[in-house]
Amino acid sequence: MNEQNTNDEISLKELIEKGRGWFSYLLGQWKIIILAGIMGAGLGLVYSYGKKPIYTATLTFALEDEKGGGGLGGALGLASSFGIDLGGDGGSIFTGSNLTELFKSRVMVEQTLLGPVIVDGKTISLAEMYIQNQGWRQKWNDKPKFATIQFLPETKRTYFTRVHDSILGIMYQDLSKTGLTVGQKDKKIAIITIDVSSTNELFSKYFIESLVKEVSDFYVTTKSKKARENMDILERQTDSIRRELNGAITGVAVANDNTFSLNPAMNARRAPSARRQVDVQANTAILTELVKQTELAKVTLRKETPLIQVIDRPILPLTKEKLGKAKGIVMGGVLAMFLMTLGLIVRRILKMI
Repeated sequence: MNEQNTNDEISLKELIEKGRGWFSYLLGQWKIIILAGIMGAGLGLVYSYGKKPIYTATLTFALEDEKGGGGLGGALGLASSFGIDLGGDGGSIFTGSNLTELFKSRVMVEQTLLGPVIVDGKTISLAEMYIQNQGWRQKWNDKPKFATIQFLPETKRTYFTRVHDSILGIMYQDLSKTGLTVGQKDKKIAIITIDVSSTNELFSKYFIESLVKEVSDFYVTTKSKKARENMDILERQTDSIRRELNGAITGVAVANDNTFSLNPAMNARRAPSARRQVDVQANTAILTELVKQTELAKVTLRKETPLIQVIDRPILPLTKEKLGKAKGIVMGGVLAMFLMTLGLIVRRILKMI
């Protein structure tokens, strides 16, 4: 038992001695460590000068809550009983998290990049603006395959080459990984926040506003397509029945003129007038129902458009994140000293092996 305690004490003493030895060794190398810290601080200062500030544009919007139709739901049910689909429940795929993912989809980002903006009095695409910000044009001067590449505003994708697609793909990857974030800050609040970060203040602002417009337009043309088509069909049917009704009313008047002062005993001559009156009554009933359904279709279309209600838009100047001089010096110095200390420890361990 005493021998075990002695071994433990010896092990503890050896550990303390080794710790002192390592401390003395590193203390003896203080000049090298301090020199590394000074060099690291200098590099951190240079980096802080060369590092461009990051500008973040923030936009918030609310999602339309389409719950329960109430009286409208009953009216839609009545319409469906006549074989008319007003599209009241269409487009549910564009709600909740699906809509937030739509903002980050490649097709929406690329369409936004091809949208026009005015920079220094010239109309260019956001893709060209991004290329200028990244300094890619200077790098492409020695590459004939890229030197003639242009992204004109609102150019259709069918005119793009493989090189165009690859460049747009790189832009999308850069933006989706570091520049674009979409999400809810609070799960209890149905408000979505979009952040776009870049080294160009105007690009951040233009891109986030154009992206929201692209997604909103896509929603309007996609989700409300069914309701709009049904409304157009009902309007055409209403116009057709109205023409038939006007013709039937005119026919009744003509038939009455032909039977004016007719002998009451001659009932056969009154048959055309009676048939026309039946047509008037039938067309009146049909027209009344069609007008009702057309108005319901208009209400449904208004109800489904739009889904996105913008709350806050980015206002210049945007939030700027920049690496300060003091922060660069401290971070560079501490990192350099840590790496030098680690290197000295590794070198001594290798010598001891």
